[in-house]
Amino acid sequence: MTSVREQNKIKKRKCILEAAIRLFSDKGYEQTSIEELAREAGIGKGTVYSYFETKKDIVRAFCENQLEYTRTELTANTKPETSLKEQLLVIFMAEFRHVTANKEFGRLFMQEKVFPKEHYSADDQEMQNRYFEMLYPIYQRAQERGELNSDLELLHISGHFYSIYLLILSCWYNGMIPTEDIAMSMEAIISQTIKGLRPAKT
Repeated sequence: MTSVREQNKIKKRKCILEAAIRLFSDKGYEQTSIEELAREAGIGKGTVYSYFETKKDIVRAFCENQLEYTRTELTANTKPETSLKEQLLVIFMAEFRHVTANKEFGRLFMQEKVFPKEHYSADDQEMQNRYFEMLYPIYQRAQERGELNSDLELLHISGHFYSIYLLILSCWYNGMIPTEDIAMSMEAIISQTIKGLRPAKT
């Protein structure tokens, strides 16, 4: 059972993240100060620093939330034996919903995630490894079932499918694919990619 103190910590952390989403969206990531963030969240500046030392840590926390949300969706909607296509569709649609819940913040988040100004830190790399730890068993089982060529490196497989997600996300931001067509478009391209990565019939 969560204590009152722990509940308060969770609430404050959530307030900080929500304030950051609003301010980063309205003013921009670089232009938002920790002092403004504290004011928007209704807490002291020192309290913000007790949860997040830098704005980069706030973006990383959003990434952690995205990973947790994706894991939850995957567990709730699939089983280990579920087809690769269905599992990937659940994963990438969960990520899409999480990132696009706030369009402007999602744009900033993806820019920092995919094209960061600085090299990945040890914490960023650890987060990336956790993402791979979720994906790799899915790809390995798909290889065992013959859905993917067993000679393919897991990292390369990840690259193939993540590029699909980025493409669909970019098309949504550009207005090329409306929200109601995202799942259909995602499923179609995932299916085509799996077909291309499947072992050749002998």
